[in-house]
Amino acid sequence: MFSLLSVFVLGVAAAAAIELSPIYHAPATHIVKPLLKSVEVEAPAHYDFSYSVHDEHTGDIKSQTESRKGDQVQGQYTLIDADGYHRIVDYTSDAHNGFNAVVRREPLGHKIVKAAPLAKIVSPLPLAYAQPKLLAAPKLPLGLYH
Repeated sequence: MFSLLSVFVLGVAAAAAIELSPIYHAPATHIVKPLLKSVEVEAPAHYDFSYSVHDEHTGDIKSQTESRKGDQVQGQYTLIDADGYHRIVDYTSDAHNGFNAVVRREPLGHKIVKAAPLAKIVSPLPLAYAQPKLLAAPKLPLGLYH
């Protein structure tokens, strides 16, 4: 026991006697160049866009046009509403006035007829099902259970 205690005391004394030297870093030998930030000059946005769909079979009839010059946007979109009216929306947007839209609804004068489904799925199974019958478990002799 005495030897264990003496080894411990000697270890603590040795650790206390060791002088820890501060960590020394050599001066940097390379020169750091400042980063130059490159700024790309963007031109004002400018585009003209349009599309249209006219599918008599599905009744999908719509169109849109839009043009932008800088921060000013103007456009129009049209579609056929479900109640048979032709909706026309003219809109503009700019930094001063924000987004503005004018909506018009005009009757078509004729009724939109939607196409019938291509195929009807008929199920051969009846819609009502009988409740399944519960079967009793087979009776086994008690000697099989442990």
